[in-house]
Amino acid sequence: MLQRLLIGLIAVTSLTLAGCAHSPQQLSPQPKLTTQLAPVGHGQPVVVKVVDGRPSPTLGTRGGLYPETSAISVQGQDILPKLQAQAEAAVRLLGFTPTPGAYNAPQLTVTLAELKYQSPKEGLYVTEATISATFRADVANSNRRYSGRYGASLDQRFGMAPNQETNTKLVSDVLSDALTRLFKDPTVGQVLGE
Repeated sequence: MLQRLLIGLIAVTSLTLAGCAHSPQQLSPQPKLTTQLAPVGHGQPVVVKVVDGRPSPTLGTRGGLYPETSAISVQGQDILPKLQAQAEAAVRLLGFTPTPGAYNAPQLTVTLAELKYQSPKEGLYVTEATISATFRADVANSNRRYSGRYGASLDQRFGMAPNQETNTKLVSDVLSDALTRLFKDPTVGQVLGE
């Protein structure tokens, strides 16, 4: 009986200690366009490419007592196909036809330039975080070129350390916001349609 009580006590103590250290989170965000787009094209083919320009898949850490063990990451092979699908959907909404490998067609390259998650370094508990995303658009149509940067950020406060589901939603929201800003830039559609 005493041995069972001792084992139970050790288990509870281990769980309590683990509460101060956060485990790493690998997020799988679902970016989505958040607005309707006005069609400016007439079905012309456009080559759409999405690339990951980040130096690392790690966004940052969740802070806490051991920030080095609480890294948050989004893998390129997870996010790129979703961003590609959203970019192609946006190009369709703008009135163009995404056509991989189309010869002499206008090109749109969307680069995920930055994705960051920052939380205060001090303190045992994560009570707030700033999440930010930046995309770069490079449009090329015959001899016309256009580049733009589009960012979004979110400051979020928490009552308790955010779990993977919460962080996935927050990162999805910020990515969606930045991507929507890119496609709402009227110059992107204009240069593609010239």
